[in-house]
Amino acid sequence: MEAGLATFPRLLLEHAHVRGERPATREKDLGIWQTWTWSQVADEVRALACGLAALGFKRGMRLAIIGDNRPRLYWSMTAAQALGGIAVPMYQDAPAAEFAYVLNDAEIVYAIVEDQEQVDKILEAAPQVPSLKHIYYDDPRGLRNYEGVTGVDHLLEIGHAFDLEHPDFYNDEVARGRPDDVSIVLYTSGTTGKPKGVCQTHAAFITSAQGGCGFDKLDSRDSILSYLPMAWVGDHLFSYAQWLVAGFTINCPESGDTVMTDLREIGPTYYFAPPRVFENLLTQVMIRMEDASAVKRRLFRYFTDVARRCGAAILDRKRVAASDRLLYALGNLLVYAPLRNVLGMSRIRVAYTAGAAIGPDLFRFYRSIGINLKQLYGSTETCAYVCLQPDGGVKFDTVGQAAPGVEIKIAEGGEVLVRGPMLLKEYYKRPDATVESIDAEGFFHTGDAGLIDDSGQLKIIDRAKDVGKMSGGALFAPNYIENKLKFFPHIKEAVAFGNARDKVCAFVNIDMGSVGNWAERRGIAYSGYTDLGAKPEVYRLIGECVAQVNAELAREGPLAASQIHRFIILHKELDPDDDELTRTRKVRRNFIAEKYAVLIDALYSDKDVQHIETLVKFEDGRSGMVAADLRIEEAKTLPAAAAREAA
Repeated sequence: MEAGLATFPRLLLEHAHVRGERPATREKDLGIWQTWTWSQVADEVRALACGLAALGFKRGMRLAIIGDNRPRLYWSMTAAQALGGIAVPMYQDAPAAEFAYVLNDAEIVYAIVEDQEQVDKILEAAPQVPSLKHIYYDDPRGLRNYEGVTGVDHLLEIGHAFDLEHPDFYNDEVARGRPDDVSIVLYTSGTTGKPKGVCQTHAAFITSAQGGCGFDKLDSRDSILSYLPMAWVGDHLFSYAQWLVAGFTINCPESGDTVMTDLREIGPTYYFAPPRVFENLLTQVMIRMEDASAVKRRLFRYFTDVARRCGAAILDRKRVAASDRLLYALGNLLVYAPLRNVLGMSRIRVAYTAGAAIGPDLFRFYRSIGINLKQLYGSTETCAYVCLQPDGGVKFDTVGQAAPGVEIKIAEGGEVLVRGPMLLKEYYKRPDATVESIDAEGFFHTGDAGLIDDSGQLKIIDRAKDVGKMSGGALFAPNYIENKLKFFPHIKEAVAFGNARDKVCAFVNIDMGSVGNWAERRGIAYSGYTDLGAKPEVYRLIGECVAQVNAELAREGPLAASQIHRFIILHKELDPDDDELTRTRKVRRNFIAEKYAVLIDALYSDKDVQHIETLVKFEDGRSGMVAADLRIEEAKTLPAAAAREAA
């Protein structure tokens, strides 16, 4: 179906007609995979839509959807859209206060949530949301005695009865839908303020999905694991829009804890994950290899060296010496294929990563063992669709070329501007923000600083608003520095400071899993995150990582002066619940600078220790103080003259 004629409910009806008995959706429940065909999904969506209509849901209304990736939550989006309504997925791990903000801003009357956890939070938020009248839940466990909420099963019963009385209603409503109708409101991460609702149309997402499917030749034979937050634009593109465009199968894991097991069981052909997931997977592999026999360790090291030498070239179908090709084939038999199987990627044709920079060594490793990992670039306002990397033209330091139908240009100040059918229709109730972000020529101002290289691929440098200058006039690009630090598996998060300062300093969060394993193997005892981060051995470990980053910066000309001079390992992990990170784990830079001002002042003083007490929110909802005397470490830097020579 042409994007100019399609809506998501129409696409669903077409799949039900063309491939009605093919699997559309799977969900693992109590260890068993349940399957729904396209015909069954279409019937469920019809009943949900009729149930909502019977209870007063009308065209233009917004339906809040909250929970993990569950079939009925995806189907609820289509049901709302079939009635001319708008889906508003929300982050399931957000506290009640964040629920209240989005529910109020989107003027939500109806909400469908997953389980008791979400019901508890939405009921806590409800007194602050006068518009909210109807709450439905998918999983009834623990909710028998709750008042003011109803099961989705009851909604389906009402829907079946309504459909019998009004047999033409559903098809008539679907026919009324227009491609330029708003289909979804996705809220931005809110790094600099309150999240904004991004209104995207059926046509915008369908065009983007068609472009991506055509680019990577995705079709109904493909399969994907749907495990990322439904409120995130990437999940909506990969698990919803492309699902309904290509007609492939989406698979919902049993829980967040079983994702890797379920990934191996399903063996998807198409996969997306942020860099941190790929990094964690590799860390687990490396930990297992340390426990393996000496023979297996030697085989692994030998053949990973072979893979680094020629694996990516073989994947890109480039000329490779016959001896290397033979060694690689043997390595594939003994190491690479079993490793891909352990990772759950034995059938992967295309894998994507985005959302943050990925370390070049990590990127090369996956490609070297035969996984077609690529980078893409986009945002909520562009349906996550701006750049794609072509097979045979994948580069670790770019995010690819302009996707089909997309125009890219670089403004005089270096900001990346994009134009195309994937752009947002508007920010919800924010005409000022809409006018500010889309210029008179129709270009969206991404807020990212970048450049286009000689091969026509886009390279992102930093957020334009974050790029500054040090007191001596040298360029300061904090995200660029932070990403270099986070390329190391021992560093989970980093925040760099240096704008208008004479030197760069940084906060570091260690990765508890990676550093904890490192410490245990060296007999270093610790009682928790704060204790581990304070160990002198851990400071030396992180100091080595910082020194490597400084050596790289010294070779990068304009950034040679932005080497890190001093750093602190924070006493707690930066956390969205403490407002230090967004729900998509982006740093709230200004908030952190204000909250930890005493630590920043200490970094730029002659102190070598600073006491701090911080209020934190625990997982059970309680709050408490965490206090520590934090050590301030001097980092190894290259002298200015040597840095200039290296550049």
